[in-house]
Amino acid sequence: MANLKSRLLLKLAQIEGLENKASGIPGSTSLFYLGQEFAHFHSEQELDLKLGKTLIRELGLTHPAGSIQHPDRSPNSAWIELRFASDADVQSVAELVGLATTRIHRVK
Repeated sequence: MANLKSRLLLKLAQIEGLENKASGIPGSTSLFYLGQEFAHFHSEQELDLKLGKTLIRELGLTHPAGSIQHPDRSPNSAWIELRFASDADVQSVAELVGLATTRIHRVK
């Protein structure tokens, strides 16, 4: 059975214009939409997503406790770390990625 990151990437592959590429961080991967990086994986179960501070606030999302990568991230950041530990989490993260790509598409 595929790991959660692989399952997430399979779901995201359905989004036209989304690309999964090697990141500037060795061993990591990033997600690009319409040529713009908007997310990157910190681990097999954590995605850092540029969702926009207004949408993060509207959805009631909060920065996870115990963040290793961004322990001092501002609550007003446009980026949010998303952890996923189940298939339901993968579905939720996929939906948030979809919202992020819609946001990018509106801006372009």
